[in-house]
Amino acid sequence: MAGSNEINLSECKRIVPLNTWILISNFKLSYNLLRRPDGTFNRDLAEFLDRKVPANTIPVDGVFSFDIVDKSTNILNRVYRAAPENKSQWGFIELEKPLRTEVVVPIIVFFHGGSFAHSSANSSIYDTFCRRLVNLCKVVVVSVNYRRSPEHRYPCAYDDGWAALKWVSTRPWLQSGNDSKVHIYLAGDSSGGNIAHHVAVRAAGSGIEVLGNILLHPMFGGQMRTESENKFDRKYFVTLQDRDWYWRAYLPRGKIGITRLAIYLAREVKTLRDSTSQKALLLWLVWISFKIGN
Repeated sequence: MAGSNEINLSECKRIVPLNTWILISNFKLSYNLLRRPDGTFNRDLAEFLDRKVPANTIPVDGVFSFDIVDKSTNILNRVYRAAPENKSQWGFIELEKPLRTEVVVPIIVFFHGGSFAHSSANSSIYDTFCRRLVNLCKVVVVSVNYRRSPEHRYPCAYDDGWAALKWVSTRPWLQSGNDSKVHIYLAGDSSGGNIAHHVAVRAAGSGIEVLGNILLHPMFGGQMRTESENKFDRKYFVTLQDRDWYWRAYLPRGKIGITRLAIYLAREVKTLRDSTSQKALLLWLVWISFKIGN
């Protein structure tokens, strides 16, 4: 509405398709069943409710996939690639077949969402999403099956994301373009967006080139509530109470405040190798401080 920040929720519900609202309602019900008041998580039930799909050698929607486990970390990565034009080659996969193209083929390292606790790289909804990325963006997607909380707390997900990035960056069969480089982009939704951000921060001081970050409604937080958090609490998918539960489940036992977070990020600034990267991260810190203060 002109001249107002108020949102008409009934209008939003009319815009969002009915099947989306049904899907959200199912998620909310299952998520409430999985979280326990004592901070534990019903992992067995979560795995039962999470519909998973296997990797496929026969293309689905023009995309085939295969799983590779990094032997040094035991992290599973699901790789999605466009199907060969020659249908006689379908079903026969050369796992590390070079891209062999002078055209740059971006490699998207994708981290699934789920508030650090839910879903996995082979969840049906993320399998479908990654296939669409390949088709729409003409890319290769590497979806990372990072460890989840509360069984594996901070910094496990970040460490797994970092290990996955290093693995991708050293795969010669993912090189493309005249420069014969691996052209890496990091992406993720919800907690996956948070992981993508923190992996990018590590990469900035490592010499591994990340060309961009694609953060889809990333999950960030602080000690102070933002205006939007207060305004939309209990009006959409996740309540503030739910969000607090996930942060407590992921962060180290005990309370981590925004001061310690700022100190950690300031230390990361010092590890960056060039002044441009330092200035970019410092500007990001200023922006975060402004958003929290407002």
